[in-house]
Amino acid sequence: MTDQLLQLDRRLFHFINHDLSNAFFDWLCPIARNPVVWAPLYIFILVFCIYRYKKTGVYIILLLLLSFGLADRGSAGLIKPMAQRLRPCHEPTIANSIIVRVPCGSGYSFPSAHASNHFAIACFLSLVFYSRWKNIWWAAIPWAFVISFSQVYVGVHYPFDVTFGALYGMLVGYIVYLLFKKLQPQF
Repeated sequence: MTDQLLQLDRRLFHFINHDLSNAFFDWLCPIARNPVVWAPLYIFILVFCIYRYKKTGVYIILLLLLSFGLADRGSAGLIKPMAQRLRPCHEPTIANSIIVRVPCGSGYSFPSAHASNHFAIACFLSLVFYSRWKNIWWAAIPWAFVISFSQVYVGVHYPFDVTFGALYGMLVGYIVYLLFKKLQPQF
């Protein structure tokens, strides 16, 4: 990235990590980024799809898992090792000045796998169910956004990490949705 973009990213990070600091976000963001918290939702989606749509529901779940897998593998397994961007909590120039609200973790920062994964899920499910529930976007996208925002707030990702992760995840979700439409055109 150019120096100007890196500076903008750091300023945005500081704004979210410091200036937006408040007791409510201090409570919410560590919880929102924890995958265990969302397990009941994932279980509901699994049971609902299979119970309600039978064989098509199995396709939905399999392609949802494919969306997740492609987003995760692409962001964490391919792009992060190539970009090798340090997490803010490991960046020597700012590590001592940030508010770390969760353990920093290992690995690289760019892109955020949390953002990639959750936006892939949100996009895929929203596209699949849009014809039945037009308002699904109003639940799915804010859900993925809160998880992504939380990654920045707690100090483990920069805003550009989650932005690129979200865009990449939505691309993956859209591509897998196209595969779903090819397999189940009448859904």
